Amino acid sequence: MGKTHNLTEGSISKTLFKLALPIMGTSFAEMAYGLIDMVWVGKVGTGAVAAVGTAGFYTWLANAFILIPRVGAEVGVAQSTGQNDMKEVKRYIKHSIQMSVGLSLLYGLVMIIFRNALIGFFNLEEGEIIRSAIDYLVIVSCGFTFYFLNPVFTAIFNGYGDSRTPFIINTIGLVANVALDPFLIVGIGPFPRLEVIGAALATVISQALSTVIFVMKARKTYDLFSEIHLFQKPDPYHVKNIARMGLPTALQSGLFSIIGIILARIIAQWGATAIAVQQVGMQIESISWMTAGGFQSAMCAFIGQNYGANKWHRVRKGYSTGMAIVSCIGVFATALLYFGARPLFSIFIDEEEVVLQGIRYLKILGVSQLFMCIEITTAGSFYGIGRTIPPSVTGILFNLLRIPGALILSSTSLGLDGIWWAISISSIFKGDVLMIWYIIMLKKQPVI
Repeated sequence: MGKTHNLTEGSISKTLFKLALPIMGTSFAEMAYGLIDMVWVGKVGTGAVAAVGTAGFYTWLANAFILIPRVGAEVGVAQSTGQNDMKEVKRYIKHSIQMSVGLSLLYGLVMIIFRNALIGFFNLEEGEIIRSAIDYLVIVSCGFTFYFLNPVFTAIFNGYGDSRTPFIINTIGLVANVALDPFLIVGIGPFPRLEVIGAALATVISQALSTVIFVMKARKTYDLFSEIHLFQKPDPYHVKNIARMGLPTALQSGLFSIIGIILARIIAQWGATAIAVQQVGMQIESISWMTAGGFQSAMCAFIGQNYGANKWHRVRKGYSTGMAIVSCIGVFATALLYFGARPLFSIFIDEEEVVLQGIRYLKILGVSQLFMCIEITTAGSFYGIGRTIPPSVTGILFNLLRIPGALILSSTSLGLDGIWWAISISSIFKGDVLMIWYIIMLKKQPVI
């Protein structure tokens, strides 16, 4: 297997840490694109934050389509690697890349054609915010091929046990984004002040850079990418298998995004300030769920390889070890959001009214951080054995309940805070239910 980590042997805790740490770093790099953009856009004003946040819902929705080839690649590569079947590994790589490119072109075209209606859905009242949101959406849509391909390349390397390579490449893209943001958003030296347009351009350019480096690395990684003919017609079996693994997760993510859009429309009743609070709050909260997302990918690769090798004792031990680690992360995230709410939110926006609302958002969402981490990590364990339906059913059910929950609670004296409580309570239920479901499933498997 060359430089890949053989996840079916050796110390489980050491293997998980060695695999998970670079993946967590990659997750932070992916998260930091939006986080850093939001820091600089916040210097422009609340209206700019609302514009980027509104258009950002559709880049968020794009993740649903990315997940189809991403999950298929990660699970297919991991299980085939565990079975030591390199021909099958390459088939999954080929088809996941083909699907990623096709979906990115289709999704980007739809976003551009229907841009006015998509932004108009939010009923924003200020014309400048609407125009900025449309500009942002069109520019990022032109770069969706890069936005789709980078997670798929990341999943391929992670499934193979090499989490270091995508970490390095995604970090290079992040550094490029960090460097470009001040020049393109606020204007430095000869660069014009482009504000929201600058944020979109910085994101697209840095993601394109990462894609180019991934392609260069793939050409040098002969054991993984040799004899892969991307222009050959895909075969129905692998397309169907990737879709079977990825569609439930994609459906969950898509509905999650749509629910988020509906909640944003409800939140818009409180004005642009409330939208800005949600967008900045989500970026801060992403510190914990992207960290857990890193463990999700690590668990998927670890469980996938050991499932492929039929080593159920390592599957069980891996899950319990992973849960112990991620529980510490969840507790830390709760403490961070609760006690560090003001300094964290003040990094992005210094308007006192917005900061005060943001503090309430972070403290309420902080209550559910442990359960959110449990849910995300358990979902990765389900993905590893190829069962993507249980996480999807759990996620869809409780995410849908956020809408009536938000409407009911926000109509009480809680007001806007009732929406944040609806989100937090649903996360608690998701974590509990999915963990119990996975434990029951493990008890039914053979002791090998």
